Formats: sequence, C-alpha cells, structure tokens
Amino acid sequence: MLEQIERYLHHLRAERHASDHTLRGYRSDLRELCAFLAGARDDRSISPRSVSAADLRAYAAAKLRGARRSTVSRKVSAIRGFFAFMLARGTLRKDPAAQLVAPKIEKRLPVFLPIDDTERLLNGLPSGDAWAERDRAILETLYSSGLRVSELVGLDWQHVDFENECVRVFGKGRKERIVPIGEIALDALRAYRAHLAAEAIESAAVFVNRRGGRLTSRSVARFVKRDALRSGTPVAASPHALRHTFATHLLNQGADLRAIQELLGHASLSTTQRYTHVNLDHLMKVYDGAHPRAK
Repeated sequence: MLEQIERYLHHLRAERHASDHTLRGYRSDLRELCAFLAGARDDRSISPRSVSAADLRAYAAAKLRGARRSTVSRKVSAIRGFFAFMLARGTLRKDPAAQLVAPKIEKRLPVFLPIDDTERLLNGLPSGDAWAERDRAILETLYSSGLRVSELVGLDWQHVDFENECVRVFGKGRKERIVPIGEIALDALRAYRAHLAAEAIESAAVFVNRRGGRLTSRSVARFVKRDALRSGTPVAASPHALRHTFATHLLNQGADLRAIQELLGHASLSTTQRYTHVNLDHLMKVYDGAHPRAK
C-alpha cells in the first residue's frame, strides 16, 4: 500500500500542484493509516483492495477521537482522496471511504495587526548587513502585497518588476497572478539585493539563507515572530497575520472586496468576505460619525 500512497502523492504534486506542506501532511496521515491496519491484522502486506469501510471506522475510532477538528478534517481528506484516486484508476471497484465524513471546522476571524502596531513593527527593524536587510524586505513585501508565505519563498528575482512596481507570484494550484508592490517594499528589496551582491551571493531566489539556498516557509515564520516580539507587538504576528493585515487595512481604506479577492488570489469571494466581519467596528464608527440620525 505504501507504493500506491506514493503514486497518489505524485499525482497530487504533478497534476494538482499540491504544496510541499500538504504532501508532507498527507504522507504522514496515510502512512499512519497503513501502520494501523497492518498492526490490527498483524500483516504488513496491506493493499487498498483489502481495506473495508469497517477498517476505516475502526481507525477513526482509535486515532481520530479527541483530535482537533482541523487535524481530523485533514486526515479524512487525505484518506478520501487516496481511495477516490484508487477507484478512478480502476484499482478498486468500491470506495471504502465514501461514508467517512469530516467534521465542520469552526471559522475563525482573521488575526491582524492594527496600523499603529504595523508601523511599530516595520519601523523598528534593524538594518545594516545583508541578513537584516533581507528580514526587512521580507516583512515589507508581505505587508505590501499580501503574499502567502509559500508565494514569498517561491519568488525569483525575475518575478520582481521594479519598473512597473509589481511581482508575479504562483499561488495555490500554481495559479499565476500579478500583484502590485509598494515603493517602500521595492526600496527594501533593492537594498537587500545590493548587500547580496556585496556578499558575492548569486541566486535566482529572492530570499536566501547565508549559504545561498532558498529560504523555507518555517524560517520566514520564525523571523517574523522574532521581529514582532522585538518590536513589542501584542498580536502573535506571523506571515499569514501580515497577509490578513494587508487585506484588512485595504478594506478599511475603502478598497473594493472584489479587488482584494484578486490581490489575495482567492478562488471564491466567500473566502474574502470574512474580512467584512473584521471591518464591522470600522464601519460602525463611520456610520456614527456620518449618519444624521446615528445618535
């Protein structure tokens, strides 16, 4: 079964353009299932054909009970996707995971930084060497363009258009989009690139480590958290929090929701609409200050 799991993951990578993060999670989940079934039967030669709906119910009762909803949802998604893939390829005649249901995940409001905290974070960054300038460029780019961290670390210098003030990014499913980037962020990128040249580091990737290799998403998250703590920002800042901050500040300043959807690369407007809940307090203040009968 492990061989079929790798075929499924290859399909996700090559045809569905799944992220490395998703592939790691799915591999872990499916191998856990495989190990559970092998242990339950005391037989390591498990095949997809030998798995029944009862087997999956037993796995769910043993491994999923008490787990976080988001974790259960991901594991169920991995299992359902795997057996659907086996069914589509003709390996199975019946899908044993068809009745496996994922729990509904409670929708949380986006965490974002108020403008004052954002300014404190960005203005309090050290500068000087290549790595300080890199970290400044990372934060300025995240806030200026609202990129996902995977999009940020995937940037190459050829994707940055300094003249037209935009970047070309590849989002979920390798969907390409052009996103504007502000002059302050571009200046930070220029300063960082100049320091890289002085360090004699040449790389196609924009954001690199001290050895010249492309930064990982985890490294960027660690840098953002460190700089937020250093600035005294009360919000638990992360790359995704800066993406939420980008969208919330645009909405507060009157940007159109459809435009924000395009900038963020959301496939559905419903995903972008959650920012309207964050914006409610701002709208109430505008209403109270502008409507003749608000008071």
